[in-house]
Amino acid sequence: MEQKKISIRYSLLLFLAAFIWGVAFVAQSVGMDYMGPFTFNGVRFLIGGIVLLPVIWYRDKNGKEKEQEGSDRRELLRGGICCGVVLCVASLLQQIGIQYTTVGKAGFLTTLYIIIVPVCGIFLHKKIGAKIWTGAVIAVIGMYLLCISGEFSISRGDGYVLLCAVVFSGHILVVDYFSPKMDSIKLSCLQFLTSGIICTALALILEKPALSALLAGWMPILYAGVMSCGVAYTLQVVGQKKVEPTIASLLLSMESVVSVLAGWVLLGQKLSGRELFGCFLVFIAVILVQIPEKDVP
Repeated sequence: MEQKKISIRYSLLLFLAAFIWGVAFVAQSVGMDYMGPFTFNGVRFLIGGIVLLPVIWYRDKNGKEKEQEGSDRRELLRGGICCGVVLCVASLLQQIGIQYTTVGKAGFLTTLYIIIVPVCGIFLHKKIGAKIWTGAVIAVIGMYLLCISGEFSISRGDGYVLLCAVVFSGHILVVDYFSPKMDSIKLSCLQFLTSGIICTALALILEKPALSALLAGWMPILYAGVMSCGVAYTLQVVGQKKVEPTIASLLLSMESVVSVLAGWVLLGQKLSGRELFGCFLVFIAVILVQIPEKDVP
């Protein structure tokens, strides 16, 4: 009974992370009213990296992750830069796309990485079961209802976010490669700082950000930086210590549902019946690919 209570408690932490990420789509959308996507992402990722520094200091002070003390710092730096570059590309595609589509659509389309990742396993010579293909077909139908207009065209914003989901799939695979070899929070901090530096450099070249714009949009920036990057990621790391990976992935995928509700409640962005049904099908596909298959003797 005690173990069950612990599992529920940690599951709630994962759902809270998903809730924070879902609402973050609203913050990202509102942030575009004050500044460009490069500026917004640059500042929020730098804030996210800085927020994790006290967490790293506390863990080191209390002897956490001692097994990582002798790890190669160059490997950690390499992992942080690689993850940060991919994260930078994915987040910029998402941020640009949010300017031209609704928060709800962006949330659901981004969540497609949960289906794209296992499909990418084909190129890594991994066996893909019928469940994955079924989920992919359902997701394609859902995307058609969600994104394709009457004249059979995908909006500019939907296209950017679909590309974002593909690149985020690559990000998950890169993180999966590096994370077992090093402290995950240090890796996350480095990837945030890397992405933040790249986005900031691009912002200085392409957007020439103004301090007045940053001050005017301080609320969405702080939410995206502190809550979405720093707090939610920490909740994910803590929550997954006591929750099975399959259940954890399902809980975290709820960010897509939260994004629709947040866009409706906070921004008044409503979806048509056709689009809502498309969201429903995409969510069903996401759930389907997370159901563990029974081992066949």
